[in-house]
Amino acid sequence: MRIAITAASGLIGSTVNRALDDAGHTTTRLVRSREAATASDAIFWSIQEGAVDTVGLEGHDVVIHLSGENIKGIWTPAKKKRLWDSRVESTRLLSETLAGLDRKPHTLLTASAVGIYGDRPPDEPLDESAAPGDTFFGELGVAWEGAADPAREAGIRVVHLRFGLVMTPKGGILEAALPIFKLGLGASFGDGSQITPWVALDEIPAVVRFLMDRPAVHGPVNVVAPDIVTNEEWAETLGRALGRPVFLSVPSFLMEVLGDLGQELTAGARVVPRKLQDAGYEFRFPELRPALEAMLRVG
Repeated sequence: MRIAITAASGLIGSTVNRALDDAGHTTTRLVRSREAATASDAIFWSIQEGAVDTVGLEGHDVVIHLSGENIKGIWTPAKKKRLWDSRVESTRLLSETLAGLDRKPHTLLTASAVGIYGDRPPDEPLDESAAPGDTFFGELGVAWEGAADPAREAGIRVVHLRFGLVMTPKGGILEAALPIFKLGLGASFGDGSQITPWVALDEIPAVVRFLMDRPAVHGPVNVVAPDIVTNEEWAETLGRALGRPVFLSVPSFLMEVLGDLGQELTAGARVVPRKLQDAGYEFRFPELRPALEAMLRVG
């Protein structure tokens, strides 16, 4: 297939792009530099300019949209605006553009996140039919997914990839946690009882390829491993994988200093990958401890 990818140089995008190339697909990167767009495998787009190279985008079979401001950092009003615009406005721009093409893709796979469910009781299983939460990220998730409506209304199959905590020593929370845990100073957040949905980075390309070939699957898809762990269990499992004890926890009142980010880090939701399982997907990394051990051997 011919596949166009946004954020192809990012943590998830580069992994997906490489896997698709290895599988024999032809990939095109959507880039925000006009100079970079002169490459044969790249086309220009800009959220700020509201511009997309529609000629270059014509004729792709699948578009994978992974752009979004990193959640790291204090969520000031300016940061929250960047989080919102980089997700909602970019998705709207891309979806409206795809809807207007003469040769539209048959599928748009667009990033989302399990943060859409907000903070939920640990005994409440949440599949893709669950209502959104009332947190900032819950509201953002609704708007983010809704921004793809123009593509959906134009007959393009839209799949929202609701990612759990992406696990890799190459980035994200695991990369940040490793030096601390190696010193024996690892900690859980708050009381540690919140469920922490997760997925191995190396699982994601297989999920993407699986969904590209499943035309009956559409709408939100929870991209999380079936292994349900609390935040405390996540910390203890990482400690055991490193051969280090975990005695500490970051008190809730300290997490509150981080504002909305602290709220997201101490929130939990028992998210289950119902659609993937019903469609017959077999996880490469279904359990946390073997997944961590495999990552740390490679990383």
